Amino acid sequence: MTSTPPEPPESDSNEPTVPLEGGEPDYGRVNQPPPPPPGYGTPPPPPGYGTPPPPPGYGPPPGYQPPPGGYPPPPGYAYGAHAGAPWGVHPVTGVPYSDKQKLIAGLLNILLPFGIGRFYIGDTGTGVAQLLVSIFTCGIGSLWSLIDGVLMLTGDPNDSEGRPLRP
Repeated sequence: MTSTPPEPPESDSNEPTVPLEGGEPDYGRVNQPPPPPPGYGTPPPPPGYGTPPPPPGYGPPPGYQPPPGGYPPPPGYAYGAHAGAPWGVHPVTGVPYSDKQKLIAGLLNILLPFGIGRFYIGDTGTGVAQLLVSIFTCGIGSLWSLIDGVLMLTGDPNDSEGRPLRP
């Protein structure tokens, strides 16, 4: 007599069957990931149209130019200048710049050390004082003009109207 081996009892789907690699049992899971739900991913291109159009927000269509960014300042005016401030405005204070330059005023006071730089920016009172001190001290007082020129180059001097000198 031949006997047949008993068949294993049918298992419930919640019972563990074969352990996975990590040691945990397989509860009826399929080893492949499930398919993505409908509505995800890129749709196939429509037939006969070639490549799909780019998503919105990626620039103008081919053949069109982007809109201009703005207009340049009018000739003779610096960036940020307007009719009340033809040389521009100070970036921190917003005060319009003077028509005089800081470099020229400082170099005039250093190279001609008897107040010429002060005359240039319109400060005639200090210019006359530096001139008289240089004359009455036989040139020793010209140190005042020399130091004043260095301070003009390194600082933020103002002209006679209180406007900062241009850099």
